[in-house]
Amino acid sequence: MDPVIVVGAGPVGLALALSLAAQQVPSVVLDEGDGTQEPRTARTVVLRPDTAALVERLGCATSGDEGALWSGWRSMQRKQLVRELTLGNDSEFPAPLHLPQHALVQGLYTAAAAHPLIELATLARVDTIEQDAKGVTVHTREPGYLYWRGSFLVGCDGARSTVRKLLGIRFAGRTAVERHAVAALRAELPWPDTALLHRRPPWRVGGPEVTARPLPDGVWRLDWLLPPRGDLVTPDALVSRIRETLAGWCGGTPPYELIDTGVYTLHHRLAQRWREGRSFLAGDAAHLLGALGTQGVDEGLRDVENLAWKLAHAFHHDASQVLLDSYEDERRTAVAARLRAADQVLPVLRGGGGLRAVLPGSARSHDTLLTHGHLGGGALGAPPVYTHSPLASPRDEDTGADVGTACGAPVEDVRVTAPDGTAVRLWDRLGQGHLLVVLVAPGTGVWDRRHWMSAGVMPRLAAAVTALPVPAELLVAEGYPGATAHTVLLVRPDGHLVAAFDGVHPAELHAAADAARGGAPEAEESPEGASGAPAHTDRTVDIN
Repeated sequence: MDPVIVVGAGPVGLALALSLAAQQVPSVVLDEGDGTQEPRTARTVVLRPDTAALVERLGCATSGDEGALWSGWRSMQRKQLVRELTLGNDSEFPAPLHLPQHALVQGLYTAAAAHPLIELATLARVDTIEQDAKGVTVHTREPGYLYWRGSFLVGCDGARSTVRKLLGIRFAGRTAVERHAVAALRAELPWPDTALLHRRPPWRVGGPEVTARPLPDGVWRLDWLLPPRGDLVTPDALVSRIRETLAGWCGGTPPYELIDTGVYTLHHRLAQRWREGRSFLAGDAAHLLGALGTQGVDEGLRDVENLAWKLAHAFHHDASQVLLDSYEDERRTAVAARLRAADQVLPVLRGGGGLRAVLPGSARSHDTLLTHGHLGGGALGAPPVYTHSPLASPRDEDTGADVGTACGAPVEDVRVTAPDGTAVRLWDRLGQGHLLVVLVAPGTGVWDRRHWMSAGVMPRLAAAVTALPVPAELLVAEGYPGATAHTVLLVRPDGHLVAAFDGVHPAELHAAADAARGGAPEAEESPEGASGAPAHTDRTVDIN
């Protein structure tokens, strides 16, 4: 088959190419730029544990070298401390990873350039897309007016996506939801490695809200919330904000080094469709969000993890339309819920008064909403749960088991034993193009693998895994939250739980695995229908 064509060499496009390569799928990345990254320290990304683990698995060295894990979170209103949290694996919120976006892109680009299954084409501006039953043809103006042939196309080319426009997909939403003045500076603040949200600070030019988020080497990103359609922020006005803010926190303006500044306007938009035949949208090409601490890159990387294994399955085994359509069904639904939650609470948090602002406890509840947005909790930030996915397996009350993870939710990163006997983290086995079957067997960690592989339920479970309709890897865990001994978990390649069983049930495990792949591909049902795309989507579109 032809490679997957990825349009856009930002964090989402590069992560998709690397995710496909990890599953032995070749790709061509069409980059409209020249492959270089302009250092902009004031433009950063915050990654939750699941997306931070993804970029680490993909070989992004800069995520560890140039990123900072927050050790704590403080929120204040005027002069009062409202909330103080310790962040970490044993806390309510795990520590997010904060790093400059250019560092993330450079790390992914370096990994992609070194991979033999990825071709990077620079100065490649797409102007025509043609689709047929077997693939996609893309024409680029430069270099040399080339045609590229691919099995699938994914537009990861940002908010002004050419792919989205060529496919004729509407991008409805709200403009200028929030506007921020941003400064990256090196200074010594009273709470090292701790992020701060300060609402209504008691100094003259503080504005309604300011945040401080640490980066490595004593660098901080400071954001001041501005009126959505206010005046331009002059350099003098920004310096005044910096000095007064630092003085308000430190009791006097400390020495500081100003590294970078900017003014960012945040929009909320959602593409009407995320799939058109063999073409897909991901990242900012599919959605824009960012108000109230929500993270667009974070969601874009979740698009990658969801789509990559489905394209890999289509590449290696053919795929049903149910599987390919499930990308839009799952991810668009999740992002739409995130946007809807933000739109519902924005008038409350940014309304500037009214009855709700003076009710007892309103400051605390407002702070909870903002904390969730920034740290990854609640409707504004928690990892998505694909409860109503078309890939969901109906629960059998006789064989199903209740564990600490709901079906459709991301699994916990527990320690497991791999087939070769090595102890690894469960998340380390994700993204390799196959399902995971995890047996919870307390005590196996102290046994020699030669003994427990042939003992108890293992032979029967191994035979059931071998008989599944899709490739799967059998792992063993000492324990899992909420699970009893001999519980069997079926996990998708993107880490979402398909089903949990109270023992070895080969027929039910087979049915759940078949549901996770979207059922048999059309090629298995009809020898004449191995197209991978509906016939009515054949089309040629031109940007001119």
